[in-house]
Amino acid sequence: MNNRLEEIRMQRGIKQEELAKALEVTRQTISSLENGRYNPSILLAFKIARYFGMSIEEIFIYEEDQV
Repeated sequence: MNNRLEEIRMQRGIKQEELAKALEVTRQTISSLENGRYNPSILLAFKIARYFGMSIEEIFIYEEDQV
């Protein structure tokens, strides 16, 4: 699953550490999400979307052919 997390975070001037603290995860988790090494749980995806005031679909891009 692709995502726009890094793009959105940087547009808003938020550091990985700040986002991690707000979401109660590690900075490494944020880095792994941004680099596509890790897909979030549905709960984490909702937390991220709520944090940015966006829908999950605006941040995370699901493509069936990647499954």
